[in-house]
Amino acid sequence: MTKNMQTTDVVIIGGGVIGCSIAYFLRKKHIDVVLLERGEIGDQASGAAAGLLAPLGPLSGPGAFADLVLAGFASLSSLVPELEDSSGIRMSYEQTGALRTIRNPKRIAHLQKRLKSWQPLGLQLYWLSGEEARMQEPLLAPDICAAVYAPEEAQIQASGVVQAFARAAQLSGAHIYPHQEVNAILTENTRVTGVRTIQGETIACTQLIIACGAWAAQCSTWLNIPLPITPLHGQIISLQQPAQHLKHIIFGEAAYITPKGTTLLVGATKEERGFDKTINAESSIRLYETAQRLIPSLSEGKIQMAWSGLRPRTPDSHPIVDFLAPWENVLVAAGHNSVGIILSAITGQCVVEMVATGHRQPIMQPFGIERFLPA
Repeated sequence: MTKNMQTTDVVIIGGGVIGCSIAYFLRKKHIDVVLLERGEIGDQASGAAAGLLAPLGPLSGPGAFADLVLAGFASLSSLVPELEDSSGIRMSYEQTGALRTIRNPKRIAHLQKRLKSWQPLGLQLYWLSGEEARMQEPLLAPDICAAVYAPEEAQIQASGVVQAFARAAQLSGAHIYPHQEVNAILTENTRVTGVRTIQGETIACTQLIIACGAWAAQCSTWLNIPLPITPLHGQIISLQQPAQHLKHIIFGEAAYITPKGTTLLVGATKEERGFDKTINAESSIRLYETAQRLIPSLSEGKIQMAWSGLRPRTPDSHPIVDFLAPWENVLVAAGHNSVGIILSAITGQCVVEMVATGHRQPIMQPFGIERFLPA
């Protein structure tokens, strides 16, 4: 950017998957947008994610959150061809199916209960004995005694999703600036008039969208609005695929293993460390040992890489997508916890409708900030 004053319809703070999705859908509505990211595009939680499109994991049965997650799953899955064509970036979408496994026979009743809670959601689900699970995925450990098979669950390259949204938005006219950290929000009465960056740039706008993940609460303090969003450290390791490749996403022992070509990703830890992204060797070893219990042939390999990200966590593990009263022209779309990728398209679509109409879509009504305010 130059030092000249820039004016736009919408400024987005945050260049993760949510901010980039919003920019993409704003340009589809021919709304001018400037997106500002303090680091590289998709360099935080979005880029660190495993890219699981496995909606059952965070769900305990029907409800508003299940409706949102399943709509997000369908929306992103159907958007893949359009987004790849628009951006020229392949996102490695693959409907691998997932197996949720147990090794302890005493846990069978618990898994059966979870299956019963998931059945009303409308996805294909199958109960498998241990033997049937190994027929589906021969690499599974011999002591796995049962599994729930969800053939429609899928995966995608998370960093590819972010870059595809960003690139497609840019090609349609969005202005996306990495390494532009906002350090002030400019206001007049109850309206935001623009933002200023640490580089001294000023961008005037008619609408501001806060979509900076775990940093959203810091940003909102400039507006005297407390957002209950905190960082939750998550760590992932990568392993080499064994000679006989794993085919499905495997869940078990509070971890997952997902195939990515010649690599396997194993995740993910959950630790409260503030904004510290340090890699913990002990956590990596625990993930590896868990993976070996589920897939014994992994004992022949070693850890290739380890990395971490900061999930933007809310007290109820659900996102906040809302107008920020009393400000007349500010929106927040943050706090997506571990489902930012799967909710990226539906969030982008709904936020753009909010910008265009001033109203929240019914599917987003339960995810306002009011649920955290004193009664």
